[in-house]
Amino acid sequence: MTYYGNKELAASFRTVRKNTIAIAEDIPEDHYGFRPTPDSRSVAEVLRHIAVSTQGYHTLHAVRKMTSFVGFDWGAHMQKAQQEEQRLQTRAQILDALRSSGEAWASYLDSVPEAERAQLVTFSDGAEPPPKSRFEMFLSVKEHEMHHRAQLMVLERLLGIVPHLTRERQARSSAAAAAKPTGA
Repeated sequence: MTYYGNKELAASFRTVRKNTIAIAEDIPEDHYGFRPTPDSRSVAEVLRHIAVSTQGYHTLHAVRKMTSFVGFDWGAHMQKAQQEEQRLQTRAQILDALRSSGEAWASYLDSVPEAERAQLVTFSDGAEPPPKSRFEMFLSVKEHEMHHRAQLMVLERLLGIVPHLTRERQARSSAAAAAKPTGA
């Protein structure tokens, strides 16, 4: 039996995506071109990558139901993803793509039978580990987004924006301190 049910997995992904969208909304569109170094992705490029990669995971798992990536043309897959990313030009388009790809993925996670979550997916020689459970691959989607969301939070700081999760924590701390009784 898989240790994590559909509803919990989908809910945790929705939380991650909600936080990514909050960052995308916090950063003004005129800063979407910001990149900390010439070789780094811009804010827009990171957000587009997150949205499009989630669409790709959805296609591979929910639509094509891939059980083997032996011989899979990753180069062509990545080239298609980069073309899709380039189609997202405005902040509104990026936010729409984040919302739609996130909900499509979460809806799929809501409905995956346990037998499908437990399926082993094989990879070409050299992959580590060569077979992975589909469930492990589901977790990697969330891990991938959180990796890029951490980058976005650093970009926010470089732009002088306090990330929303920090603002929320600060507000809770202030409220707790204000509610604490003073000496007796």
